[in-house]
Amino acid sequence: MDIHSNAVLGDQDLIDGLKSVNPIFGDFCVRVAGEAWGEPLVSQKTKAFMAIVLDVDNQSYEGQGTPFEAHVLMAIKQGATFEEIEEILKWSCVYCGFNKAAGGFGRLNEIKRDFNK
Repeated sequence: MDIHSNAVLGDQDLIDGLKSVNPIFGDFCVRVAGEAWGEPLVSQKTKAFMAIVLDVDNQSYEGQGTPFEAHVLMAIKQGATFEEIEEILKWSCVYCGFNKAAGGFGRLNEIKRDFNK
């Protein structure tokens, strides 16, 4: 797989962000996640959507090291729209819980504001 078609290994901003949390942690995440994201059968966009749903379930929205914003940006870089991500969040209400998804919608609104500046 070409490194640029891998949403982890092809994203230097993501790699730098992970390493800024902690260099040892960042290096480990890049190697392990890079391999998992490199598997060819499921698209990078679908994997990003799945990661967003897992963030909703875990309520991982804010603070250094929390992945929600990174996963939203990964999805955008893989061709997703904010409308598609909103649909994913709406879908996650059913399986993760309405209260959990509410935090995702709130954080997505902040990301959209920053993204459109």
